[in-house]
Amino acid sequence: MADQTTLPFDWAISRFSLEALQLQLVRLLADVKSTGKRVVVLFEGRDAAGKGGTIKRMRENLNPRDARVVALPKPSDRETGEWYFQRYVDELPTKGEIVLFDRSWYNRGVVEKVFGFCTDDQRAAFFRQLPDFERMLVDDGIHLIKIWLNVGRAEQLRRFLSREQDPLKQWKLSSIDVKGLALWDDYTAAIRETFDKSHFDHAPWTVIQSDDKRRARIAAIQAVLSGLDYAGKDENVAATPDPAIAGDPTLWSAGAGRGGARTDRGKGPDRFYPVGSRQAGRCHARRRLPPFRGARRPDRRSRASGLRDLRRPHGTCL
Repeated sequence: MADQTTLPFDWAISRFSLEALQLQLVRLLADVKSTGKRVVVLFEGRDAAGKGGTIKRMRENLNPRDARVVALPKPSDRETGEWYFQRYVDELPTKGEIVLFDRSWYNRGVVEKVFGFCTDDQRAAFFRQLPDFERMLVDDGIHLIKIWLNVGRAEQLRRFLSREQDPLKQWKLSSIDVKGLALWDDYTAAIRETFDKSHFDHAPWTVIQSDDKRRARIAAIQAVLSGLDYAGKDENVAATPDPAIAGDPTLWSAGAGRGGARTDRGKGPDRFYPVGSRQAGRCHARRRLPPFRGARRPDRRSRASGLRDLRRPHGTCL
């Protein structure tokens, strides 16, 4: 029997798997409401790692009253003077509720360090208090799940350029995102230190390679479902994530934060998929589609990076 971790990824199976997993999420939320469970899921990762899209797919069939998304803005002057964890504590779930954090208290470990938004003493205090803080959450009965979505450098740039060109997605591209392009190595160092100081037995990290967004979304939902017991759970659907793209922080360390489930480096749209896979063949067949006739100007220079626009080949499947 073929090794499951090396089989090509088929998008027809992907769609079926996502719908089956979303049904399991509905069952999970029903169980959470009936039993009074409290669930917290943290989504972390570099900019454009796919956090928002993963959260959207996870929550789109759930009652928003019982499954909330928390994406806090920069702290106010008042919040800056409070205990660092305080504004996150205010968003923790009550009984029968799931809370999905689109970035969390780990901002201090990575983003604030990279951009100098906190002092070294503040960051050191964060890491001192962190083990006890998360242990208190778990001891109080909160199910804490920490997911790190890891995007490769080339794929991150491609997504930034795509956002810069698309009027419907330009709001996703901030000045901080653009500045972060030149700080990749600083991010890598901060992420490495954060993993070293926050991967606990009582609150472990699940790292998911997210260059392939659809595959990463499935793995993230599986990471949540497989770690919880609930009525109506289908073990065949709510299985552990694919070990080829998901695991503990050693998976991140092995690639030094580069990420990338897509390993083919060929030319053309099929470069994003395993060589010989059916999806690569389908993409290849679509190259003869007529070109996009939109308002964008392919040859203009990108405002986001100053680099010439990396145009997406016709027929590329994303």
